[in-house]
Amino acid sequence: MHNAAMAEMAQVDPEFNNWTYYKFQIHPDNLHQALDMFHSNGFLGLNLTVPHKVLATQWIKIGESAVKLSGASNTLIRGVDGYKGYNTDLYGLVKALESGFGINLQDQEVILLGAGGAARAAAIACAQAGVKSLTLINRTMSKLDTILESLDQLDEKPNTKTRGINEPVLALSHNPIVINATSLGLKKEDPAPIDLALLPHSTRVFDMIYNPDRTTLLKQAESLGMEVCNGLNMLAYQGERSLKIWTQKNPSSKTMFEAALNGLKQSQ
Repeated sequence: MHNAAMAEMAQVDPEFNNWTYYKFQIHPDNLHQALDMFHSNGFLGLNLTVPHKVLATQWIKIGESAVKLSGASNTLIRGVDGYKGYNTDLYGLVKALESGFGINLQDQEVILLGAGGAARAAAIACAQAGVKSLTLINRTMSKLDTILESLDQLDEKPNTKTRGINEPVLALSHNPIVINATSLGLKKEDPAPIDLALLPHSTRVFDMIYNPDRTTLLKQAESLGMEVCNGLNMLAYQGERSLKIWTQKNPSSKTMFEAALNGLKQSQ
């Protein structure tokens, strides 16, 4: 999707004809060495996925508060003596919810599933967007402490509650937003993280997973008449902001979304 966006940008600015986005598979044990290698070979920017975006924070400069709060950086830009890190996942989530459901997160009531890095970033994004309430749900309650600690660093935070995975989910309004930040759904046989039947049919369900495009959670939501959205929009928007950081231009998230969608179709 990055190469598709840069090809479009090159039609206006020929400089981007010389830009190429590559994919590398690096073992976590080799990440520090790889970052040095990329820097010495002049790589302008890098995207990192799990577990690298957490590991890398010990070797980079912090480019924005979101990196410190989330403990993760998925976007690096080259400096004179190393890389500076940003986290575009927060932006990607907010924009994806806006475009997927046509809503602003401010004053919304959010139910967030998971306690890993993705959930931590989502919680911060929701808090900074001004949600009315945030209900954190995870199988192991103690793992939510890291998210709570990050939220405590904010000047303003929403009304926050925690629930175990088997505790009843109490929606405070008739149309809450459920965000799945767990990995449940990556495999077709995975169960849904929670039973949506206990929530109002006007609930909106967002799953960060985009492959498969319909997880068990989203299928249940659709069967209940709920509005759903998967994570492909989030991927495109976080990629758009990454590319903007590197190029100082305004790439098209629509072009990146379409390219990612076509890539998924070809791989299936």
